[in-house]
Amino acid sequence: MALRPVQVNIKALDGLAVGQFWAEALGWSVFRPGVTTYVGPVGDFVWPDPVAVCIDIVPVPEPKTTTKNRVHLDLATTSAAHQEELVARLQALGATPVDVGQGSVPWTVLADPEGNEFCVLEPREIYRDTGPIAAVVVDCADPRAMARFWGEAMDWTLHEATDEHAAFRSAKGVGPYLEFVRTPDVKAVPDRVHLDLLPYPGDDKEAEVARLRALGATDLDVGQGDVPWTCLADPEGHEFCVLAQS
Repeated sequence: MALRPVQVNIKALDGLAVGQFWAEALGWSVFRPGVTTYVGPVGDFVWPDPVAVCIDIVPVPEPKTTTKNRVHLDLATTSAAHQEELVARLQALGATPVDVGQGSVPWTVLADPEGNEFCVLEPREIYRDTGPIAAVVVDCADPRAMARFWGEAMDWTLHEATDEHAAFRSAKGVGPYLEFVRTPDVKAVPDRVHLDLLPYPGDDKEAEVARLRALGATDLDVGQGDVPWTCLADPEGHEFCVLAQS
């Protein structure tokens, strides 16, 4: 048994506006399957997408705090010119430059229209075939511990695990990476961005949730009430959800 990351969940005051921003940013489409706004590759709506880790925007009444998100997206580029053009286009769409203490780096840090931070990376060979999202990046205190937990939690392949950085990617060698980066700050507020995981057809969701609890996940009450998904936190407190098959 194992789970697969299928989407990045972003909370927003205006879900449609944030969804439209991300669709334009990634060259994807916006779908409204229900109260949420789903952003995925252009074409017929398929859930879960067989390759991409998509974005699901969930409306909430609370705005983002000034605290930096501990989960963010890194966007891929293919050349210096592409990076410059993408940054300019994103700012025209409503993104703003952000200083998170990055100093002089070759990537550009921006925030979406509701303040969710993301990076536009300089060209890197490792991300040449990921699609527009190079990586989903999680701040953490112990990348090796995160590698142990998430390596058991999901079916992605571990590519690196050091004291500073851990990286996973789908065993099929497609789509973005999931990366854990050591940072000095600690988690102080609920995550505004988190991962949603999905069991494979035929696997039992409740058995998967029990397995995650045995690995060190804890139950989480974010006011979700009676819903078909289960809210959990990993051993460092990063929220995530285990979805039910539709």
